[in-house]
Amino acid sequence: MQWDVVIGLEIHVQLATQTKIFSGSSTAYGAAPNTQASAVDLAMPGTLPVLNEQAVRYAVMFGLAIDAEINRRSVFDRKNYFYPDLPKGYQTTQLDHPVVGAGHLDVDLADGTSKRVRIHHAHLEEDAGKSLHEDFHGMTGIDLNRAGTPLIEVVTEPDMNSAEEAVGFARKLHSLVTSLGICDGDMSQGSLRFDVNISLKPKGSTVLGTRTETKNLNSFRFMEQAIAHEVERQMDLLEDGGRIVQETRLYNGDTGESRSMRSKEEANDYRYFPCPDLLPVVLSEEFIEDARQRLPELPDARKARFVEQYGLNDYDASQLSTDARLASYFEEVVRRGKDAKLSANWVQGELSARLNADEKSIQESPVSGSQLGDLIVRVADNTLSSAGARKVFDALWSGTHQDVDTIIADQGLKQVSDTGALEQMVDEVLANLPDQVTQYRAETDANKRKRLLGGFMGPLMKASKGQGNPKLFTEILRSKLEG
Repeated sequence: MQWDVVIGLEIHVQLATQTKIFSGSSTAYGAAPNTQASAVDLAMPGTLPVLNEQAVRYAVMFGLAIDAEINRRSVFDRKNYFYPDLPKGYQTTQLDHPVVGAGHLDVDLADGTSKRVRIHHAHLEEDAGKSLHEDFHGMTGIDLNRAGTPLIEVVTEPDMNSAEEAVGFARKLHSLVTSLGICDGDMSQGSLRFDVNISLKPKGSTVLGTRTETKNLNSFRFMEQAIAHEVERQMDLLEDGGRIVQETRLYNGDTGESRSMRSKEEANDYRYFPCPDLLPVVLSEEFIEDARQRLPELPDARKARFVEQYGLNDYDASQLSTDARLASYFEEVVRRGKDAKLSANWVQGELSARLNADEKSIQESPVSGSQLGDLIVRVADNTLSSAGARKVFDALWSGTHQDVDTIIADQGLKQVSDTGALEQMVDEVLANLPDQVTQYRAETDANKRKRLLGGFMGPLMKASKGQGNPKLFTEILRSKLEG
């Protein structure tokens, strides 16, 4: 059979507040277990929650950025369930009256088209603690440092029909929340976690199939793999005459396998009711306007500006504008190096390759934007050849030197552009390669002549100790061989 894949996402975005949503406990990552859990977080008798204003502001900023309706009145509810890492026995969240209503994000796809994904709503809630299994034999440890950390949960409509679209949306959302500064986006630390709802229906049918939810995917790669795995699993089951059970599943990225976690609960299973300890949240127009004024440049606007201001093509502008920190680094390079295209090539090429190889983020780059800009100046003014520039970059990366010109001087990397000196080298190389000269002059095919011309460059670069200007070498060669 032919099947349509239907995908919706639920994304937990950890807000970058200094303290928790209902207490003054720190949200800093990496503290010793249970050292950042106050009496409020532990649900001690007599404690009362106090709402974190910054968490509300961040939620409103997100809503404005996705062109969503901002609900002037929202209500916190209690979602009741029992689990060891939930000390209160309920989660404080929002159900029927969330702070952010319907909005959307437009996702650019590989084929050049754009897909609009509708967002049903985004609501504020607190995170649970964390169960630890690896350090305990036959037991589970509970770390409540994360309990009470503020989240917004973003719920999409089932508008995506492939892993490409779902991952594209996830990347766009990551770009948006990090650009807004409301989330650090560190998926390895759980700052952004994705739950993927997947169902299949016969091609062209308007009736949705039974969905499963694969929880807590914390990388784009795992999301793509989990979707492919679940689609294949459901397809095999349906085509063998089986039926899909509505359930929550877990995907193991290391083994590439998934397993059933529990049957999927409905809202009434959680016995939601309004939280009696928290008043409804009423937003003034002044508060919303203040949040609007705090909005920074968003990724789509930044991409358009990079095309307009720097003359970049759509691909380069998209790659450099998605991550706000990478965009800031690139602009620092351009301010120093002047040449935007050359800057884009180096940032996306040598720098990105080295960051990936060393598993570093752009903030951890040993080469600053101004240093790379200085290097680009010396490439643009022909002081450095491509090979020499890479040697300078290596020295900057290793931290042995900090100044580009000092490295060039110390390592003798200045490119030779003296035409008299280069012409003498060409004469010597041609004199030593008479057969190649004869072959070149006898060849009439333009492409073959081009390849033969390239055969002289190796000996020339060796003669110049890698410092001859390749462009000038080529011009002099042609003049000598064709004159």
